[in-house]
Amino acid sequence: MGFLTPMYELGEYLTWTRTGEIQLPDFQRGYKWEDERIRQLLVTVLRGHPLGAVMLLKTGNALVRFKPRAIEGVDLPPGTEAKFLLLDGQQRLTSLTQALSGDGAVATKDSRGKLLNRRYLVHMATALSDSNRVDEAIVSIPVDGVIRSNFGKDVVLDLSDHDKQRDQGFFPLHLLYGDYMSWLLELGDRDLGKQFHERYIKPAATYDIPAIVLDESTDKAAVATVFEKVNIGGLPLNVFELLTAVFAGDADYYERTGEDFRLNDDWKETQLKWSPHPVLAAVENTDFLQAVTMLATRKRNLADASDRPPAISAKREDVLKLTLKDYMEWREPLREAFVWAATFLADRHIFAPRDVPYPKQLVPLAAIKVVLGKDADLVGVSDRLIRWYWCGVLGELYGSAIESRFARDIEMVPTWAVDDANPTPRTVLDANFTESRLHSLRTRNAAAYKGIAALILAGGARDWMEDKALDKIQHADLAVDIHHIFPQKWCNENGIDDEHRESIVNKTTISARTNRVIGGVAPSRYLATIESRAQIDAARLDERLATHVVPAGYLRADDFDAYFAARRESLCKMVEAAIGKAVQRDIDQGFAEEDSAQFEAEELVDSGVPEGE
Repeated sequence: MGFLTPMYELGEYLTWTRTGEIQLPDFQRGYKWEDERIRQLLVTVLRGHPLGAVMLLKTGNALVRFKPRAIEGVDLPPGTEAKFLLLDGQQRLTSLTQALSGDGAVATKDSRGKLLNRRYLVHMATALSDSNRVDEAIVSIPVDGVIRSNFGKDVVLDLSDHDKQRDQGFFPLHLLYGDYMSWLLELGDRDLGKQFHERYIKPAATYDIPAIVLDESTDKAAVATVFEKVNIGGLPLNVFELLTAVFAGDADYYERTGEDFRLNDDWKETQLKWSPHPVLAAVENTDFLQAVTMLATRKRNLADASDRPPAISAKREDVLKLTLKDYMEWREPLREAFVWAATFLADRHIFAPRDVPYPKQLVPLAAIKVVLGKDADLVGVSDRLIRWYWCGVLGELYGSAIESRFARDIEMVPTWAVDDANPTPRTVLDANFTESRLHSLRTRNAAAYKGIAALILAGGARDWMEDKALDKIQHADLAVDIHHIFPQKWCNENGIDDEHRESIVNKTTISARTNRVIGGVAPSRYLATIESRAQIDAARLDERLATHVVPAGYLRADDFDAYFAARRESLCKMVEAAIGKAVQRDIDQGFAEEDSAQFEAEELVDSGVPEGE
């Protein structure tokens, strides 16, 4: 690999980004910088302080080829060829291109993530009074040029055109490398304009930014290292983006097909194949690569007869070692295996991405399916796979340190699933569940919360108002969600504490229509209303309650404590059936508040969507 370290003037960079001589490789992430960070970047330039180097790759490289795309905010004619691809410095050059050229409008966001369109100006007198006041002098204003207060009713400052900007003494920074002279000639205070030109505009014309230019001999390994190690001041690339770079430079593929392999496009094709299965929206491109890595390393492990064969792995460093040949070997089997995993989840009554307890557990599940092939659907094999799955969910084993667990799963689950005389997988051995955990399962942030909700549905739960099973079709049609059984309002009025009120023991999945009938009244009252409106007798409604593991007698008596104890025990038995081992009953031994607090903190690790009320 050869490289040069030239210095280029900022004005040259702006010309190159605007004309397309500098473009981005297509896999680079979108523009992310916030308003204040852009303003501070402009302060750095105006003060003449140095910026870090940008890294460029000369195009025409036979070893590394990327599809280019324009810097965001720049419109290029179709087919515009790039001379350089920007490997590092995207956020800085995009910010400077938008703020210092064109109309100066920058598409950005505030500190809370709200999308904004801003322009940047500098108050000349303030900047000239003291070089330390440049930070104060540069302002960010709405794209229409008007700063307002009082919820937009009052105008604080109007800088919406050049005349108003000159009257107020604000120089628009998008002219710094453009037609600033015409703007200055119209300025009433010629002395102010002359001083500002000498102090800031003239030095900006020679403001240099160093570059590291990789030449045409740079190979794919070097480029991957660059992406991984030298992303200065930007956002670190994930393994998918790094492998996009590596795969695009695969010479064998290019020789066979006459084109480069586009991992981005290939992933879009995968997503299209999965589109009939919405639950697979929870699977990320890096998840897919981990599954490929597990299968590729497993194959090498099995083929090595030495005493120390290469390990089966899903770790990042091993994902980065994947070749395009590895990827192509396992791509189609895994595409099909993930579709199979979607049907596996549907059979467990998990239909939507937000209801998947652990999206990451689908990685070993799909890989295991590839290893087992059609045998995965044999009754006995399927029973053991289901047990392994629930052990992972209810044992809450896929929240952290998952790469090592993935490797153990692919090593142990297939052989055990085919013959349970083989060693039991660690996930099954490690799983445990305690009765008190039911108290702290309160939101979808916990995998076990979603798992228990799915187990109830899979037990044959039916809606209380309409004669419909809560299956895949009705799940969407009835707008079902997880709701309180003893309503929040009733619990608050009757002194039920948060721990019991919000527990999964006091929740179940019902339709929006049923939940509206429940409202906030006592169960005895809303059950009578359901019987009247649904034209159903008490015995038949009780049968429907039983499908949700709800003890109807205690519900009708508004006896929360008896209800809670009875349903908690029923849910413990349901968990025992799912994981194939006993649930520790620890309530009578005293359930400490600190245990509940600990579990609540652990739930925050996983992201989720709050349940309906």
